[in-house]
Amino acid sequence: MAPPADANANANVEQKVLQYEAFLDEVLRRDLQKVMEQRDQVYEKISQYLQLKNTIQSLQVNTEAGSQQLKTDVDLGCNFYVQAEIEDSSRILVSVGFGFFVEMTHDEALRFVEKKTNQLTAFTEQLTKDSAKIKAHIRMVLEGLRGLQGLTDLPEARRRDIF
Repeated sequence: MAPPADANANANVEQKVLQYEAFLDEVLRRDLQKVMEQRDQVYEKISQYLQLKNTIQSLQVNTEAGSQQLKTDVDLGCNFYVQAEIEDSSRILVSVGFGFFVEMTHDEALRFVEKKTNQLTAFTEQLTKDSAKIKAHIRMVLEGLRGLQGLTDLPEARRRDIF
């Protein structure tokens, strides 16, 4: 005796629901987490460049005041600091990536920092757009699941944002 058609339909619906849930958990939510972590790392880099910009501007003020000598604390590692004296602070070494440092004047370094922060800001905007697309896909899959399971939408007053 063959199983009733309703049982086959329910088994197909359950199979589709499981596939959608797996796709949601294994792909979309993981992708969203990766994009958000990457965006946070880029924001951290922007913060470091802005800190560098403030340091360079304070060095410029020191140089304009007529003193190119500078006393500072240098981290040797593991938060072990020693005092250092810099005789000429008019030029600095700036990390440009991949382990390379370039000697620059204060103005050159400020221009570099400005360009780099603009580039990183554009990248964060793209990552924000990517996260919005992934969130839209998640919403679409959730709506599909709701439709497959025959669930009704919550009243507007009881809804909450899932992100």
